[in-house]
Amino acid sequence: MPTLQEQFGQIDIYLFDQLLKGRISPGMRILDAGCGGGRNLVYLLREGYEVYAADSDPQAVDGVRSIARKLAPTLPERNFRVEAVEDMSFDDACADVVLSSAILHFARDDAHFESMLRGSWRVLKPGGLFFCRLASSIGMESHVERIHGRRHRLPDGSERYLVDEAMLDSITKRLGAEVADPLKTTIVQNQRSMTTWVLRKKQR
Repeated sequence: MPTLQEQFGQIDIYLFDQLLKGRISPGMRILDAGCGGGRNLVYLLREGYEVYAADSDPQAVDGVRSIARKLAPTLPERNFRVEAVEDMSFDDACADVVLSSAILHFARDDAHFESMLRGSWRVLKPGGLFFCRLASSIGMESHVERIHGRRHRLPDGSERYLVDEAMLDSITKRLGAEVADPLKTTIVQNQRSMTTWVLRKKQR
């Protein structure tokens, strides 16, 4: 019997919440756009989901391929690609669920943010679920220092592209998307603020 750690890995607690709500279920095709080392993919690979992933870091993708070889050896390695989120080579509307966990806040500027978001949204099927976690200024407005545009320096010393509630609401409307969950923001001891943004792509 696998331990919880073995079964779920380091899965984001808010992604786990989507699993508990039944929005991500066996048979779905999952695409992790900016997968890093695959912390959110352990359970999905173990349970036989059809998983795809992309990241611009070759070592990160190698790590995901290694996990997949152990947990889902029938998945082809071409499912896991060394590609920037904005330049993914996956087909349009190929995924039932797109994960974008802690990636969009690395945008250099508005144009880069838009291209990463557009690249992630493009691969999502109509009716599909977009799960996004990203840094925001929500609840931290007086603690962040603006560098230029939406790039800010956080109290923990990191630099991030920060969204706010008005921006996310505006993008949701522009995409013609449905809000699957209310925005949820976690403030980590006045050091950083992480917002969970979950959308449903409308059927055509």
